[in-house]
Amino acid sequence: MMQFEWYDGTVKNIHVDLPVLYNYQKLLAKMVRIYEKRIDWLSVASRRIWGSVCERRVVILVDISVTNSTYISHIQHSLRLLLEEQMSDKDHFNIIGFGSDIVPWQQELLPSQPENLEKAWRWVLSLECKGSRNFMSALRRAVEVDFRDKDKHKSQGLYLLTTGIPDQETHTISAYVAEACTGFDLQLHVCLFSVTEGTGSSGIIPARYASPTDTANAFKEIVQAAGGRFHWFGEAGIFESDDITSIVSEMEKAKNYSQKCAFLVESLKQRSVNQSVKPLTPEGHSNVLVRNKGKKNQKVSSPKPTAVLKDIKHNHGAEKNPPIRVVAWRPPSAKAGIPAAQTVKEWLQTESKGKHKPRKQAELSVSVFYTEEGRNVGTIYQRYPKAVRVRKSLCSVTLPEEEEICSSKEGVVKHLQFHPKELESYTEQLENVLQRYLQRVQWLLSGSRRLFGTILEANVCVLIDTSGSMGPYLPSVTKELTSLIWEQLRKNKVRFNLLRFAENTESWREYLAEATDESCHDAVQWASTCHAHGSSCILAALQKALSFQGVEALYLLTDGKPDTSCSLILKEIERLRKKQDIIIHTICFSCADRGAVEFLKKLASQTGGRFHCSSAGEDGQLAAHRILTEGLDDEDNPVFPYFEGDDLKKLTQEVAKARSFLKQAKSWRLLLENWKTNQKSNSGFQKSVQD
Repeated sequence: MMQFEWYDGTVKNIHVDLPVLYNYQKLLAKMVRIYEKRIDWLSVASRRIWGSVCERRVVILVDISVTNSTYISHIQHSLRLLLEEQMSDKDHFNIIGFGSDIVPWQQELLPSQPENLEKAWRWVLSLECKGSRNFMSALRRAVEVDFRDKDKHKSQGLYLLTTGIPDQETHTISAYVAEACTGFDLQLHVCLFSVTEGTGSSGIIPARYASPTDTANAFKEIVQAAGGRFHWFGEAGIFESDDITSIVSEMEKAKNYSQKCAFLVESLKQRSVNQSVKPLTPEGHSNVLVRNKGKKNQKVSSPKPTAVLKDIKHNHGAEKNPPIRVVAWRPPSAKAGIPAAQTVKEWLQTESKGKHKPRKQAELSVSVFYTEEGRNVGTIYQRYPKAVRVRKSLCSVTLPEEEEICSSKEGVVKHLQFHPKELESYTEQLENVLQRYLQRVQWLLSGSRRLFGTILEANVCVLIDTSGSMGPYLPSVTKELTSLIWEQLRKNKVRFNLLRFAENTESWREYLAEATDESCHDAVQWASTCHAHGSSCILAALQKALSFQGVEALYLLTDGKPDTSCSLILKEIERLRKKQDIIIHTICFSCADRGAVEFLKKLASQTGGRFHCSSAGEDGQLAAHRILTEGLDDEDNPVFPYFEGDDLKKLTQEVAKARSFLKQAKSWRLLLENWKTNQKSNSGFQKSVQD
C-alpha cells in the first residue's frame, strides 16, 4: 500500500501492482501514438484548410471581397478539395459567397449528390471578388433561409472561410450568433487564412483593418459565442486549431498519468530498499538467503523507456531532479537454481521448542527476486503481526458435492449467491420497469389507440369496412376515426388517405395528402358521410389502396370475413407485395367471428404487420389501474383480460413475467432476513453457553 495524492487533493492509500502499472503505461504510450496519427491526419489535404467537417447539414460561407482578388485561385482550390473529400457523405449543403453583396449558389439546401457537387464546383469557378466583407448579411441569410427549420434538424454547421476581419463590430456579430445558435444543434466554425498584413499585393486597402492577431482574437470570440471551432492556417501551415489543441491536451494528460505511475514505482522501490537495510534475521543462521554486507547494494536497472517517458524526459530535462523511471519487473526464472532454504515457519518452530509461544508473535515474511543484472539475488524481509483468533460458531451447512440442477417446466433451479444491496437494487429496477409497462398499457388503451392501435409509418392509408354488418358500430367507428385524424395523423404530420369499402370502394383522395388543418377538417367531414350497406369487398379495397403512390402501410378495419376466398386474398396480396413491399396492419372490430380473426392474423403476419383487436379495452384499463394502486407483487390478483392484439398481448406477457420476478425477489429477501435472524439467535446461544 502506498499513500498517493488524489485528483481532488486528498491523500489515499492505494495498492501498487507493478505488472498492472507497466501494462497501463504501455496503453498510455499506445494512445499517444494514436493521437499523433490523428494530428498528422488533420494536417493534410482539405482538413489542413477546413478542419474536420462533422455536421450532416452544412452551409459554406466564402469571403470573396475585393481584397482576396489575388487569392481567388487559392479559395477555389480549397473549395474543390472540400467538395471532393468531405462533402460527398453529407446530407445537404449550400455555398454562399459574400463581399458587399450576397451570392448564394442555391436558394435552399440541396442533397450532397454527385451531380449537385459537380454543379457547385462549376459555380465556384465563376466567382469574382467584389466589395468589402459584409459577413453579417451572409450569416443572417444562412440562418434565416437555409436553417429556417433549425429546430427540426440535428447536426447543422456553418463554415466560414475568410482572410480578414468583418465590416461589422465583433460584439454585434457575437450577440447575433449566440441568439441564433443557443438552444439549437447549430454551430459556427471559422477557418482564417492569414495572407498579408495591411495592404495586399494588389494595393487594395480593406474597409476595416486589424492585425492578424487581433483578427484571430475577434473570430475566437465569435466562435466561442456560437459553440464552434477555430482554425487558423496560412501558407506555412497550421498556426492554431481547436481540434489539434484538444488532442494535444489529451496527450499531456497521458504523459502526466505516466509520470504518476513512475512516481509510484519509484516510491515502492525506495520503500523496498529501506526495508532491506536491516534484515530481521537471527544471528548464526546461514541457511536464510541474505544480502552480503560487504557488497554494495546493486542498482536495479530500468527498462527501455516508453514513448511517453521519452517525452517527459525531453520536456523536463532542465529540471534539477532527474525524471523518475519505471522499475522493471519480471517473475523468477524457472531455469535458475535457488538453493534449498529452511522456511521461516520451520525456523520459528525449532527456535521455540519446549517454550510457550506468545499469542501475538509476529511472523517473518521473505520475498526473493532476481535483479536486472546477471543472476544476483535480492531479498525483502518484513514482519506481519499475527492475526488475533476469535472463536466463531458456524451453523452446519450441507452443500452438494456437485452442482444440483433440477429441470422443470418453469425453468432451471440452481444455487444462488446474492447480497442484500444487489437484491434491493434488483427489486427497485423491477418495480420501475413494471410501472413503465403498466403506463404503456394504459396509453395503448386510451384515445384512438384503443381501436386503431399506434400509427407508426409516415405514409399510410386507412381502410374502413362500411358493409351492412357494421351498421350498429359505424357511429362509434366514425367518432374514433375523427380522433385518429387529429390525435395521431395531424400531430405526427403523417401523409394519409382514407378509403371505405362495402360492395364498392370509395377513397377520400386519389393520393396521399399532407396532414394540414384544412385537409384534416375535410377528411373528418368526408368520414361523417359513411353509411352501412352491402357486403365486404376486401380484396378490391386492398388493391385500390396499394395503388396510391408512396404509401408505406395500410390499416384495415373490418368486423368479419371477406366476400371472397380468404386464401385467394392472401395469394393475391403476396403477388402484389413482390412489386412493392407494403405492410398491412389489420384491425378486428369484434373478435366473435373466429374465422375472421384467423384470416386477419394471417394477413398481418404475412405482410410483416400487426394484428389489433379492440375488445377488452375497459377491463384492461381497470386492471392496470388496480395493479398500480393496490400493489405490484401479487401476480394472481388483479389479472389482465386476454388480449388478442399483438401489441397488448406481448406487453401483458412481459407484465406477467415482471410480476412473477418481483414476487420471487421479495421471497428471496424474506429468506435472507430469516437466515440473518437465525444467525443472530445462534450466535447469542453460543455466547451464553461459553459464559
